[in-house]
Amino acid sequence: MTAPAVPAVPTARTSDRLLAAGALAGPVFAASAVIQMVTRAGFDIARHPISQLATGGLGWIQIATFVLAGLGGLALAAGIRRTLRGGFGQRVLPVCVGIFGVGLIVAGLFTMDPENGFPAGTPDRPAARMSWHSVVHSASAATAFTALAIAAIVLTVRCVRRRAVLPAVLNGAAAFVLVLPMSPDHMSIQIAVNGLVAFTWTTAVASSLRRTL
Repeated sequence: MTAPAVPAVPTARTSDRLLAAGALAGPVFAASAVIQMVTRAGFDIARHPISQLATGGLGWIQIATFVLAGLGGLALAAGIRRTLRGGFGQRVLPVCVGIFGVGLIVAGLFTMDPENGFPAGTPDRPAARMSWHSVVHSASAATAFTALAIAAIVLTVRCVRRRAVLPAVLNGAAAFVLVLPMSPDHMSIQIAVNGLVAFTWTTAVASSLRRTL
């Protein structure tokens, strides 16, 4: 007597859902951050990095935003691993994107210090000394964006090897922006630009892979 046939696992559907979650991480993060920037009293993107939205009574919104975006990054990493077939970077790319996702989650759970007048009521000066959780936040955020820059470089090389000129140029441009040194005078603006580039990259990669399913 033969065993009953086991239905095939719908791998394509699962991969599509993972990639869709990865594609949504960026727009969700951007929408949440922009809404908070224009509604929270005292916030000035020219003086305050987006991470500072995680401080104060409403800071839980940005904390949740970081965690959700990080989970989206992990979903994208899993989706890349399931859908990327052979070639340069097949193993490295999902690992780097996964580190990006974990870094965002840790950066959300460990907040930076209130400073420079935000949140409202905070003295209008830099924090006298970084707290331990602010150090963890900065280190995890730096690790996350460095990992994503490496992922963009890996994908650039992959595209060059496949003679995909436009994707190679776009991935190279994203990597270049992400590896630029931080400017002390315009750090908060640069962090916002890096976030925009990073999440545009994740959304574009996820959308591109979804079309291959």
